[in-house]
Amino acid sequence: MSLNPTPADKFTFGLWTVGWQARDPFGDATRGPLDPVRSVNELAARGAYGVTFHDDDLIPFGSDESARAGHIARFKKALAETGMKIPMATTNLFSHPVFKDGALTSNDRDIRRFALRKVMRNIDLAAELGAQIYVCWGGREGAESDGAKDAYVALERYREGFNVLGQYVIDKGYDIKFAIEPKPNEPRGDIFLPTIGHALAFINSLDHPEMVGVNPEVGHEQMAGLNFVHGIAQALFHKKLFHIDLNGQHGPKYDQDLVFGHGDLKSAFFLVDLLERYNYAGPKHFDYKPARTEDDKGVWASASANMRTYLLLKERALAFRSDPRVQAAMKDSRIDQLEIPTMAAGESWKDLADESFDVDLAGERGYGYEALDQLALEHLMGVGI
Repeated sequence: MSLNPTPADKFTFGLWTVGWQARDPFGDATRGPLDPVRSVNELAARGAYGVTFHDDDLIPFGSDESARAGHIARFKKALAETGMKIPMATTNLFSHPVFKDGALTSNDRDIRRFALRKVMRNIDLAAELGAQIYVCWGGREGAESDGAKDAYVALERYREGFNVLGQYVIDKGYDIKFAIEPKPNEPRGDIFLPTIGHALAFINSLDHPEMVGVNPEVGHEQMAGLNFVHGIAQALFHKKLFHIDLNGQHGPKYDQDLVFGHGDLKSAFFLVDLLERYNYAGPKHFDYKPARTEDDKGVWASASANMRTYLLLKERALAFRSDPRVQAAMKDSRIDQLEIPTMAAGESWKDLADESFDVDLAGERGYGYEALDQLALEHLMGVGI
């Protein structure tokens, strides 16, 4: 397997990722602004498939029509010259002070209406550029005080917003689906729809649930102390994994946005194993930030590191699954038996009544998971392969 990424791998990056100027709450920027056209060219040269954007990444907030047209024209020219795609777009509903109490769930009705107009305008551009997924991250949809916002009513407004946007896409005839990106906190103290499970439940309440899925992010679920591999399995199970954000995270702390695999490596290994075995065909999107310590050269080195790490883990996962030792260990652990339905064809609860079973003997059996886990680690480390 080649470790050199190609567009066939469908690796994508947000303009805001490589373009992050490394400004944080404690320090000013350590890098200058990055021209979106340069980002397209640099990423294309490294084998990426496409780029994604917030409206304000491409067109500075408040630009007039002439400036807007100019930014779009330059961007489209770069895409045409490189063959880069725009599989996903999104809207910045969190940076401007107007959104300090949220956008679709703001207590201020005029702000909610402005937010919908802002999203619809960028949906038009997304459709023009060929995007088929529209990610919705509600970074400011939440509260710091339970007395500041009626959470029940806020969910009604959230649902109303998605229903309006869904109808807009239908009426315009766009080939676009939405993907909710959950996050438990930061920048709000508590964000609505904080996890994959919350988002999946919310989607069922919408007028057009078939148009809405999830865009889970490694760091966001791990910030909540959850198992990202299990969350992705559930999203796949419900056929709702419309998009995915890959990065690295060290446990439940602030959102670190590390290079993919530069956090919990074993979780990243089993994540790639899951995505490949269940034939996830969507973009593999890296939503990370080059470390504040890096200069321009380091930005592009880190971008390449994301793609190379995924390909390395894919190679290791395939080797793990094909190893006879692993196959034998999985059989000893009865993993293959989980695929056997509990009830045979034609059986009902009545067939369970008189079945004999030695509970004590079954309770004495081991499952050998430690041996299997060790084999996974050895494959990760390239030992004895």
